[in-house]
Amino acid sequence: MLFWGSAVLAAASTTAPVASKKVMTLSGTAWTVTSPNFTDISIPGSLPSQAHLDLYKAQVIGDPHHGLKNFNLRWIAESNWTYTSAPMSGLALDATSTWLLFNGLDIFTRNPVLSINFGRAPNIANMIAGEPGQETWPVGVEIPYEFLNRQFILGIGATDAAMRYALTDIANKTVTSGSLGNINTTNSTNTGSTTIPDGTVELWWSNGLGPQTLYYLTLEVVDSKNSSIAAINKRLGFRTIVLNEGVITQQQLDRGIAPGNNWHFEVNGHEFYAKGSNFIPPDAFWPRVTETKMWQLFDSVVAGNQNMLKVWASGAYSPDYIYEIADSLGVLLWSEFEFGDALYPVNPEFLDNVREEAEYNVRQVNCHPSLALWAGGNELENLELHLVNNTAPEEFDRYQSEYETFFLDTLLPVVFDNSKSISYTSSSTSNGYIELNFSLPIPIVDRYYNLTPGSVYGETDFYNYDSSQAYNFSAYPVGRFSNKFGYHSMPSLQSWQQAIDPSDLYFNSSVIELRNQHYPPGNTNTSNFSNSSKGMGEMTIAAQRWYPVPNKTDSMANFSSWCHTTQIFQADFYSSEIQFYRRGSGLFNRQLGSLYWQLEDIWQAPTWAGIEYDGRWKVLHYIAKDIYQPVIISPFYNRTTGDLQVHVSSDLWTPATGFAGFSWYDWSGTQLNISTPMSAPVNVGAINTIRVLQTSTYDVLSGYDLANVVMKVETTVQGRLPNSNTITFFRHEKWFHPTPLSQAKLVDPGLTLSYSNSTKNFTVQATTGVAAWVWLDNPAGTLLNFDSNGFWLLPNLTKEVSYTLKNDTTGGEWVHRVTVESLWNNTLS
Repeated sequence: MLFWGSAVLAAASTTAPVASKKVMTLSGTAWTVTSPNFTDISIPGSLPSQAHLDLYKAQVIGDPHHGLKNFNLRWIAESNWTYTSAPMSGLALDATSTWLLFNGLDIFTRNPVLSINFGRAPNIANMIAGEPGQETWPVGVEIPYEFLNRQFILGIGATDAAMRYALTDIANKTVTSGSLGNINTTNSTNTGSTTIPDGTVELWWSNGLGPQTLYYLTLEVVDSKNSSIAAINKRLGFRTIVLNEGVITQQQLDRGIAPGNNWHFEVNGHEFYAKGSNFIPPDAFWPRVTETKMWQLFDSVVAGNQNMLKVWASGAYSPDYIYEIADSLGVLLWSEFEFGDALYPVNPEFLDNVREEAEYNVRQVNCHPSLALWAGGNELENLELHLVNNTAPEEFDRYQSEYETFFLDTLLPVVFDNSKSISYTSSSTSNGYIELNFSLPIPIVDRYYNLTPGSVYGETDFYNYDSSQAYNFSAYPVGRFSNKFGYHSMPSLQSWQQAIDPSDLYFNSSVIELRNQHYPPGNTNTSNFSNSSKGMGEMTIAAQRWYPVPNKTDSMANFSSWCHTTQIFQADFYSSEIQFYRRGSGLFNRQLGSLYWQLEDIWQAPTWAGIEYDGRWKVLHYIAKDIYQPVIISPFYNRTTGDLQVHVSSDLWTPATGFAGFSWYDWSGTQLNISTPMSAPVNVGAINTIRVLQTSTYDVLSGYDLANVVMKVETTVQGRLPNSNTITFFRHEKWFHPTPLSQAKLVDPGLTLSYSNSTKNFTVQATTGVAAWVWLDNPAGTLLNFDSNGFWLLPNLTKEVSYTLKNDTTGGEWVHRVTVESLWNNTLS
């Protein structure tokens, strides 16, 4: 049996009032871990923990993330484990009852054993709040687990109770206080309400849209004598957040928006462009995830210009501190119940368990302004019902009915009954609803396949591992929002060295192949390469198709360069998709969101992540930061027709004005006299797109060697950030090349790198040619991110690069070990 988090004992006295309830945590108790399957194992245990971690700490096993231990340690998951506590002291002998509260216990063994020695404490009652096991999906390591964790929640069902509150700001100044009205008491909850007068509080906004103003609410339950029975203090913010799936209005039709339904978010009454990614468990073992690591991760989210994360239905509800961090930094969290990529039973006993679990978790995070949405689960309507319809259409009505029983009849009322400010959708990725009517017993009527040609509905979920279709904009899906898309890449050499023996550090080593969970091996046979080799092949072919690939004599350098090249393709591919989706904000589909798969790694392996397991940024996160800026300029090229367009897209809430520039060069950096305008005015509307150039390469590049032509496009506009009166200049640049870089006539750009002890910045200069995909690489032993990376640079221009240092074990020597390279380095032996 494995544990994550804390268990709580609460004892109520026979003579003292209810307010004297004593709460004890089991985390400080001494534990022993044994197994009936392995009588020679008896080791110290702890809470929060997990059997793998306690066995690792006791040196019975090695690091579960190392090598092929995800295959070789299956015996742990297949065994029973007993956690036995030392005798507990401090429990009142005169207590009427002692309650054992598991906040988030998850088990999969048939006969789990948790043996607690309560001494002489009376009347033990077990209350178990469970969660489903971790979903198996090719995000990384496949380690089944169970765990125990949630913050202690005080629930009092006191009759004839009143409730009073006090709201204070961060400086502890009282903003307002009083008593709640409309008191409703049940066996487990007391609820009440009040109205905060308009203007009393400031609104909370997500990152980039305004400040994250937070308050503290103290809530007390008092008896008829005005004595406090229970009290709790929560930090919260004031905002509205709505998922708008309503019918396209006549006003929208008049603006050129296609008929159908909306699918976008509105915060505090304002629609906005959602920019972000998908959050997955940051470790296969939640107990060793620290708040410090999560602060570092969410700092990277904000630094990457993201304002929303979709919290994937991984099988584990996120700890409350994740929402606390998101509240502080302004990161909206689209949360999913822990159901995904499956259809579920609807027997009453299971539904009762689902309902209780959902109620607990909805109530747990209700106070967080970062909560943006509850979704029933992941890839249900678009995948599972779709598969039923394709493979067993005669069974579709039955499965759809069961789906509605589960996700509409059971989960929807939990959200709407326990939260008055959060939208609900049955499935992440759907065609939205036909109707939302709160006078109906079940307010939502889902659309499914009731589609009208020419109309646009819902969100898209898109993966295409045929790399020949990369950068083909006609192959990308057209919808109102994109919640998931991606392609896998290798982590850096520095990350591989944390988990792989030196002898296995080459591209297609057996260990690296089997750690590639795309596609999952399907069994524990460590000689089964048939599936994982497909994913390795996809990365290899993509790199060869689009970039010069390395062939270095030094095997370690060659491996590192191959890893980096797969990251360049991944970043380039994501960038093209994000630009396509952002351009859609000004087109007929009125596309208002891009969340790529995935934010971070769960371990060291080939994945879709933009941030590696230890927090190191891949090329992807740098490029996403660039393309998630408020105003961007984007070239769009049709290789078949030669049509070249350049668009400027803005997610500001007011118009932005300025200019766009276009300049052509050969790879040596010599400017070419090509007959396109050198500049164009820019006047882009709020959350909109404008085309600033349209031409044909068949015309303007006639007579030029396409392998020796590149174009720099750039824009400078002035405008105002949302909720700001300050005029700000926004600048952005991109590069266009009419042939794949694998065919380009690259030259040595003559890169130089220097570090200033006074400014603490690095300076990069290209001296002899255009430098494509310039990369500053920091050594192992440091965790940092540069303010810019993966950029292009003209000769005789310099770029100053700053950095944010998060951890350093080199004593500052790392600054002398930073290296710089460009795509040209792939051509060197």
